[in-house]
Amino acid sequence: MHQYLVRGDNTVVTEQLFGDRIVNFLYSHVREHAPSLFHMVTTPRMSHLLGIWNFDIKLGARLLGNRKFLNQCGVNLDECVDDISSFTNARKIFERKIKYWDCRPMDTESGSIVSPADSRVIVGALSEHTALFIKDKFFQFEELLGSDKDHWLQRFSEGDYAVCRLTPDKYHHNHTPVAGRVEDFYTVAGVYHSCNPGAVIEIATPYSKNKRIVTIINTDVDGGTGVGLVAMIEVTALMIGDVVQCYSAEKYHRPQNITKGMFLKKGQPKSLYRPGSSTDILLFEKGRVRFSPDLVNSRQRTDIHSRFSKKFGYPLVEVDVNVRSKIADKK
Repeated sequence: MHQYLVRGDNTVVTEQLFGDRIVNFLYSHVREHAPSLFHMVTTPRMSHLLGIWNFDIKLGARLLGNRKFLNQCGVNLDECVDDISSFTNARKIFERKIKYWDCRPMDTESGSIVSPADSRVIVGALSEHTALFIKDKFFQFEELLGSDKDHWLQRFSEGDYAVCRLTPDKYHHNHTPVAGRVEDFYTVAGVYHSCNPGAVIEIATPYSKNKRIVTIINTDVDGGTGVGLVAMIEVTALMIGDVVQCYSAEKYHRPQNITKGMFLKKGQPKSLYRPGSSTDILLFEKGRVRFSPDLVNSRQRTDIHSRFSKKFGYPLVEVDVNVRSKIADKK
């Protein structure tokens, strides 16, 4: 069982983990007894094929129960930009656009940091001198940004972070958490582990082993949020072989690739995950941000059955947060 907290009304929800039995079997029995098969499943080619089978082929959708899943997971089709008739397969539903300007209002404070996705969030710190310190649980910092990125590793050393886990039912566009200028943009090669909590607790620091796309944003510029450098790391996962960069300054109009030097407005669509579940990680420089109190306090709840708490021996409870809602402030 894995539970999380809904922001606002503090409802405790038991998550219906998509493909949980298959993931647990793969990451326990197969990984232990058939390591070659396990390695094959997490390769780019196999991840791509599994994605096609699950989300594009009608036969695959019937056998794996995607239609039943979509009925159960509560996707609000009224939020969608496109007409329901255009959703002819699971992929089109997962890659849907929503009227975020109406249904996901953004915090308007100039120094606020907003959630990059509809996701389940845990906040933490890289410095052991803080109560939010969690060492090497979700990622290894030195691997996360790329082992050859000494400059960025130094800038974010002992900083703070937010782990934002998307689930298969979520809206799959990522939005910009801050306003600022792109200082760097690159891809770090890796494998395709599942981001299911069952897989996360079985594989040490999986988020820094998967393929990931890193965007470094300088917010200390004219029109910026003013919280220093922010790293936005988009982590691919099993069945998500790609992250499509499609930044739009207004609604979804005129999408662009991310390039160095471009200015990003806060809260705008930045990229699109292919179907499945994946994770965004935000890194902040030391002493530049203050996380929202409800996210900090909720993490310590001992009455909620979180797989992370059970495995790591420390209260770690996720909070379900809407994209573009405030998760931190400028210090």
